[in-house]
Amino acid sequence: MADVRPLALVTGGWRRIGGAIARKLASEGWDVVLHAHHAASFDAEFKAQLEWLGAAVFPVAGDLDDRNFPARLLAQVGQDAGRSPVLLVNCASLFHDDRADTITPEELEQHFRVNLFAPLLLTRAFAEALGEREGSVVNILDQRVLNPVPDQISYTLSKQALHASVRTMARAMAPRVRVNGVAPGLILPTADYDAAQWRRLEEIMPLRRLPGADEIADAVYFLCTAKSITGQTLFVDAGASLESYARDFVYLEK
Repeated sequence: MADVRPLALVTGGWRRIGGAIARKLASEGWDVVLHAHHAASFDAEFKAQLEWLGAAVFPVAGDLDDRNFPARLLAQVGQDAGRSPVLLVNCASLFHDDRADTITPEELEQHFRVNLFAPLLLTRAFAEALGEREGSVVNILDQRVLNPVPDQISYTLSKQALHASVRTMARAMAPRVRVNGVAPGLILPTADYDAAQWRRLEEIMPLRRLPGADEIADAVYFLCTAKSITGQTLFVDAGASLESYARDFVYLEK
């Protein structure tokens, strides 16, 4: 009988950084549960690519803003996959643009519910589903947690709180569950950037380059297999966290 591939749960696992993480795990012999906010985000072509790599792919959908969703999600994974995951990657995030003079209680609360409370509640549900087995959690953060900018302040504060939780949760979950973080820099362009601005942004990084999503995936895979590492955050940002930028990158080098 063939060995059962280990199972990973990746929130926001269908696109961008989450998709790169899913692809890396599939190529390294993992089956994957890929979460999206809505089932409309499921991508049959991407699923087929992962299956070509040998992975069983289990799509799940749900709202991380719902406090009861994390427990339901782990129960659904157990039913769909026939087992619980041994790796949880908290990748999904809420990202809105606000500043200190426009911040609202509703916006702040929603960012904390999605970007902090949901990963923590998922971590608890993940650990409970593991039973006596060992597992690993990797939280996707942001390099700005060290040198914040005044833009997207609700997002930034929620990510700073999640960053602080890495060490606390690692201590609380030891010895069965390891908890680490990966803090990306500027990774993938959106429609807000043009090619010339993107090249200029590369030049203001200490390493004069920008990291790729595959490099974030490599860091996640390293941490999930590094059995003696817990409570650590890897900054994969071409050195951006060594600098203090005046604004969010979208406003720089226009």
